[in-house]
Amino acid sequence: MIAEFESRILALIDGMVEHASDDELFASGYLRGHLTLAVAELEAGDDHSPEAVHAAVGRGLEKAIQAGELSPRDQSLVLDMWDNLFEQAKSQ
Repeated sequence: MIAEFESRILALIDGMVEHASDDELFASGYLRGHLTLAVAELEAGDDHSPEAVHAAVGRGLEKAIQAGELSPRDQSLVLDMWDNLFEQAKSQ
């Protein structure tokens, strides 16, 4: 189930490449890395739910923000895109 959910999100990201702004391309690429890492970590555990993916990516993003990896503007952009992609993938 976790791989299927990851695939849905990655397909959404891939689908935006042709029409995305530079900011959206940055955020989607940044999220791709966090998503892949979160799914790899979750595969070793028992909870493979979409909510576990959302929480794991959220924790990764929070660590990145605390480490100063994203400007406040980029933080907003990435977090909003993550919530949007998660809801779209969940509703598919």
